[in-house]
Amino acid sequence: MGTGVNRRSFLAVAGLLGLAACGTNTGRGGSADGTLRHWYHAYGEDGVQDAVRRYAAAYPDAKVEVQWNPGDYDSKLLTALQNGAVPDVFEAQVKVDWVRQKQVVELDDLLGDTRDDFVRTLLEAQTVDGRLYGIPQAIDTQVLYYRPSLLAKAGVAPPRSLDELVDAAARLNTGGVRGLFAGNDGGVAVLTGPLLWSAGLDFLSADGNGPGFDDPRAATAFGKLRALHEGGGLLLGAPTDWADPGAFVDGLVAMQWTGLWNLPKITAAHGSDVGVLPFPRLDAAGAESVPVGAFSAMVNSRSADVEAAKAYVKWLWVEKTEYQTEFATAFGAHLPARASLASKSLDSGPGKDIVGFVTSGGRIASPPRWPAAANTALSDAVSRIARSGADASGELRAAVETARREIGRR
Repeated sequence: MGTGVNRRSFLAVAGLLGLAACGTNTGRGGSADGTLRHWYHAYGEDGVQDAVRRYAAAYPDAKVEVQWNPGDYDSKLLTALQNGAVPDVFEAQVKVDWVRQKQVVELDDLLGDTRDDFVRTLLEAQTVDGRLYGIPQAIDTQVLYYRPSLLAKAGVAPPRSLDELVDAAARLNTGGVRGLFAGNDGGVAVLTGPLLWSAGLDFLSADGNGPGFDDPRAATAFGKLRALHEGGGLLLGAPTDWADPGAFVDGLVAMQWTGLWNLPKITAAHGSDVGVLPFPRLDAAGAESVPVGAFSAMVNSRSADVEAAKAYVKWLWVEKTEYQTEFATAFGAHLPARASLASKSLDSGPGKDIVGFVTSGGRIASPPRWPAAANTALSDAVSRIARSGADASGELRAAVETARREIGRR
């Protein structure tokens, strides 16, 4: 994957807040000139742009024009949705504000009998108030990569609990090799969700109407991140951050938390000396997990022909399974959004293991109803706990109150 905006965007709360009102269907074929406009952000992998243009050209029922959007796609899309009927179709993550302000249309009727074949967690990530607003395009996830040879040399078993992870990171910190790399912030950005899930908690409560971490177990889980910082086994100040495999590929660490997209580079560097794990559980009452996210195809409610746009989305992201498979697998290591396709795309070695992690323990990385302000409050609290040793219970009480207030506004 290249630098800049790419499929890893699902890992951050994008903050795309819809502003304008709902549109109408005039009955015209797509936009005013009869063309459907389909927007993508600029993927970092070579070949993606050519592929999506080829898909559009193959659509038999309308002319489809693909617009590739380098730079700040989020802001450009926000402005476009506010101001008009273009794009008719676009990729993004569903935001509750768009739904509340009727800027996107429901897409439940597109799935038919294929619904159960889509990875359940992905559909949940595109659902607000029980209704689907985006058709997932591909799956990205993160896992814990490790070098079996280095663990064996240190007498360390692959960690399946947080205590084991803390212990392993410290014991593997030998001979100029650190135990674990989870980002130059020490894991605050990418491990907050997995730490919650490890304790059986989440960003949101089960009903989605409040914070899901108003529980003493959250403080316990985040205390383990502090223990990782204190144990001396974390690599900080690496040349590249967690999303790049450089630290692991170059032998700077025995374990790295990073993305599925890096699997080809990692196996090219280390061959069969690569293992993968989900994020460990806190204890028997918690759960192993991996974050799951995806861009989805969505339809602008102000499109000149909503039904034509929906028909195109159904054709491309529900019916054309060969395109879905190519989009996910031909330009880097990603998974198709449908379970039947995902199981065929990575069918051996660490890739097969990762497919199993996604289907058994995939968790929504950025829930549609999780507000950006709440995310900032929680991330700041976790940073102070992990990096400064701040009181976990006190920090989380403040974050809970902020999250409760922000969620209540929606």
